[in-house]
Amino acid sequence: MTVRHEQLSVETSKTQETVDITSRVKAAVTRSKIRDGICAISVAHTTAGVFVNENADPDVQKDVLAALERAVPNDARYHHAEGNGPAHVKAVLVGSSVTLTVRDGELVLGTWQGIYFAELDGPRERHATITVIGD
Repeated sequence: MTVRHEQLSVETSKTQETVDITSRVKAAVTRSKIRDGICAISVAHTTAGVFVNENADPDVQKDVLAALERAVPNDARYHHAEGNGPAHVKAVLVGSSVTLTVRDGELVLGTWQGIYFAELDGPRERHATITVIGD
């Protein structure tokens, strides 16, 4: 079994946005030379996340951010003194990692699926770790 790690930098430009990182993750899987196994993408930030969703219609990403805002409004009462309490709660809902299958040297995604980095307290430079494990 082989394990390969890559650091991915994501530069965000808005307070809340999603960034399609699918092609960068696929490239990391190719560079790993692992034919069969898993690929885990993890975000080590408490106000950001990563998720898999539709990548054909960009309005889906707008809908995801709008739904998070409705579920966790910025103007509610939060105790966190730094002022970014809603971003922490949204990050819990989005999640900090995803794990996908690698088969025949390629990342297995559905026809309409993409991998997205979720910025919830930007803009800033963020990082994710791509770990590919297998043979």
